[in-house]
Amino acid sequence: MRILVSLAAAAAALAALTTPTHAEPGPLGEKGSVLTLPLADALRALPVADEERAGYERTKFKHWVDADKDGCNTRNEVLLAEAVVAPEQGARCKLSGGQWYSPYSNTYVDNPSGLDIDHLVPLAESWDSGASAWTPAEREAYANDLDEDRSLIAVTAATNRSKADQDPAQWMPPYQPYHCQYLTDWIATKLRWQLTIDNTERNTLTQATTTCPNKPVHVTLAR
Repeated sequence: MRILVSLAAAAAALAALTTPTHAEPGPLGEKGSVLTLPLADALRALPVADEERAGYERTKFKHWVDADKDGCNTRNEVLLAEAVVAPEQGARCKLSGGQWYSPYSNTYVDNPSGLDIDHLVPLAESWDSGASAWTPAEREAYANDLDEDRSLIAVTAATNRSKADQDPAQWMPPYQPYHCQYLTDWIATKLRWQLTIDNTERNTLTQATTTCPNKPVHVTLAR
């Protein structure tokens, strides 16, 4: 059951997270709870901790699985969901034709082979920010998160590879009008999975969102 967390309860959670520490993310509610917070408060709800890359391997995040056994893996599910012109779907979910909009570069792509599926918060970044302590099942769920349309996004291969595993302090989409949406989605994704941010990341997010609308951000907790 999804539980709507009141602003009063969220404020209490925020109060416990105002001092940067190296602790694990504090509980903001049970899995499936829904948080509704203005963007600035959502950012403040993210606990601050140093990042740690030790032990990271991409293979520790099993991805592009076919969770619902319908023949389409996660990559193709995202392509089908985000197409602006639906592709043809052949045997074993082979896709051809279609058209997609890549917001990172404000371009349209007419062939699925020209697209990468980007983990908005990269796998390595999630590892640095708390996923190193998760179970393999939790990491698989993160890597294939189809329940939240901000988690995975089809973008040009060039922009995805330019971004690599960098956070907003190191990389932003080339298309500047998309920046506020990108930052909002970054914050929402980290909040959804109760991941931490480091000091540089926090400072960048704080400064970069000052000109963004302080609209409510709705987040369903994944863990």
